[in-house]
Amino acid sequence: MIEALRNDQIIDKMGGRFKLTTLIQRRWLELMRGARPLVDTAGKTPMEVVIDEILQNKIGIDYEASHLAKPRAQER
Repeated sequence: MIEALRNDQIIDKMGGRFKLTTLIQRRWLELMRGARPLVDTAGKTPMEVVIDEILQNKIGIDYEASHLAKPRAQER
């Protein structure tokens, strides 16, 4: 299992498990369709690449465009 998914930091960062799962699925699909990874991929699975992109703030949810409330962790 990917270590970053063991704690709630990444879940809180995205505003919940469902939003995180949706972001992971959409980005994974982009990568499978040929999108360029935004982080170093050496020895990483596509799932690890997506998680690294999220943790390094390379990808995220556009809360304004999607009309979703920002998670409390991002309001500060």
